Amino acid sequence: MTKLLYLTDCYLKEFNAKVIDVEKNLVELDQTAFYPLGGGQPADKGKIIFNGQEFQVINVFKEKGRVFHQIDKEGLNKNCEVYCLIDWERRYKLMRMHTAVHVLSKVINRETGALITGNQLETEKTRIDFNLEKFDRRKIEECIEKANEIIKKDLPVKIYFLKREDAMKIPKITKLANVLPPNLPELRIVEIVGFDLQADGGTHVKSLSEIGEIVLEDIVNKGKNNRRIYYSLKP
Repeated sequence: MTKLLYLTDCYLKEFNAKVIDVEKNLVELDQTAFYPLGGGQPADKGKIIFNGQEFQVINVFKEKGRVFHQIDKEGLNKNCEVYCLIDWERRYKLMRMHTAVHVLSKVINRETGALITGNQLETEKTRIDFNLEKFDRRKIEECIEKANEIIKKDLPVKIYFLKREDAMKIPKITKLANVLPPNLPELRIVEIVGFDLQADGGTHVKSLSEIGEIVLEDIVNKGKNNRRIYYSLKP
């Protein structure tokens, strides 16, 4: 079982690990800070270094409880001791985007009652889908403005774990429509102090000022009760 280092330290840029299994160009490590594809967040990229040779990490994914690192070529063997580097510039952009999703989804939920029906983080532009009944561009623009006001407060972001039974007592612990948190004994909580609590497994910044400013790019009417928002971030 791979230890997931990013769950407790989103700012870990490099780490040492041991190869516990290899299937051609798929590598399993005893521990990793690479985030695997999931929850609307792309997988991390970077490199694994062994004996001076670099292997580019082009994808990371989970399968049947295991975490696989897809590298650009074969050459690693079981029990290799390796040094790993995350593409930090890319990861940090995704962290900022992800925390921005939490701020914006909280504001939209508070103002309209809408929940997230889908999202896809990207480094330059992110989309969020909401189950809003009425298409009201001005209302969305107001929500963006209010989200940026929250960001300016520079609230701290904390990550910790709660027993599932305790976490499930928290109102609106998820902002996802028709989705419950994973059936685990403990849930990972991302708290924007004094503003929001959500069960979440992704990577986030430590304080809201790191997000910058949310810039509305587009609003698309995707049909009945489905509105899609595209936004970017200004440093």
